[in-house]
Amino acid sequence: MKATDSSPGVTLATLSAPLRALFTAFLLTIGIGYIAALTYMFFSEVKPHRDQGLGLVEGVTHKYRGTRDNTVFEVSLRGAMGAGLTPLEKDLLLRWVTDGSTAEGYKKISNIVEEKCANCHNGTVPIVPLRTFEEVSKLTEVTPGPTWERLARVSHIHLFGISFIFLMTGAIFALSTVPLAVRVPIIVLPYIAIWLDIGSWWVTHWESLFAYIVVIGGALMGFSLGAQILISLWDMWFSRTKPMAVPAPQTA
Repeated sequence: MKATDSSPGVTLATLSAPLRALFTAFLLTIGIGYIAALTYMFFSEVKPHRDQGLGLVEGVTHKYRGTRDNTVFEVSLRGAMGAGLTPLEKDLLLRWVTDGSTAEGYKKISNIVEEKCANCHNGTVPIVPLRTFEEVSKLTEVTPGPTWERLARVSHIHLFGISFIFLMTGAIFALSTVPLAVRVPIIVLPYIAIWLDIGSWWVTHWESLFAYIVVIGGALMGFSLGAQILISLWDMWFSRTKPMAVPAPQTA
């Protein structure tokens, strides 16, 4: 049986001017808030990891899994920061970490750090300084990642809060003139994205490959929110359908 839209003839374009103004103000505020959230996430999550030489997925892995498998220093050496080192120099630095990254062992590799790393990581630019043993050893510390208690607390806050946002934006978008076969998936997609994103926080704690799902879930969430906002705004103000006329009051 082919799906049909059984809703009455009320669409975003046929709403009264006050309702369209209200919905527009709400959608714009949500959109600005989302951009602000992305900006905050960049400066609090993405940039610090990037300054350490970590990519987006590697940063997500370190956030939810910790550094039980590879410390920040090791990941950086195997990534972009290792490009300026010879294979022998890289092997010596990695072996120092494996042997416990002790102060005594650092004396044997300090000349490599000073010549190849400290030139850029000198404290004058906004990246992690690598001038002393104390500064370098901070990147070799092993961390277990967030506790189950913290994951549960952050998860329920995000699930409740984001669900209500998409309930309201989805309800507005449901009145758009987009074909039903497209409208329904865009309404449901953000909830699937939430499940993928937040669910993968927990699984990444065990398996680092699920960090990719965290990124994919976040991207789908942003896409669906953007689609709901932009399409709704277009329908309200640029659709050719004329607003519904308000009947004049009848007199006896």
